[in-house]
Amino acid sequence: MITTYEERYKQGIIDLVLGVQNDEYELGISIEEQSDILDIPNCYLKSGGGFWIAVDQKDRVIGSIGLMKKTNEVFILKKFFVYSEYRGKEPGIGKALFEILIEFAKQQGGRTVLLDTPYTADRSHQFYRKNGFKEITTAELPVTYEYPDRNSLLFRLDLS
Repeated sequence: MITTYEERYKQGIIDLVLGVQNDEYELGISIEEQSDILDIPNCYLKSGGGFWIAVDQKDRVIGSIGLMKKTNEVFILKKFFVYSEYRGKEPGIGKALFEILIEFAKQQGGRTVLLDTPYTADRSHQFYRKNGFKEITTAELPVTYEYPDRNSLLFRLDLS
């Protein structure tokens, strides 16, 4: 099931994000380097963005995706994680989270979605490219924003 952010899911989101980043990809990214997940209401929702989670039958967080609004037309896709045992499986948790985010961005007048992803996350790169994202350089970013992994690849999706 996919639902919008609720405070009761905060620790589950933190565990998911840090687990995938540090246990799976060994990136060594601390919670301090991404304090946005400690205050989702102010960092995502208050500015007109969104945050969604997927939960299993036991109400455990198994996936997340966030959308930060930077300008009226530019949004940043953040915290897109799904536990490895749920990736590539039916009913497509990652795809469902992604589609909700894109539809929301369009409804909010978004024209561009940006994202950063670790250079080692090949499967993620394939997903983004398959869904219309183009890799860009830092110089091509239309806005500046913070991201914790300085070896990240940057992607841009222009919404129609």
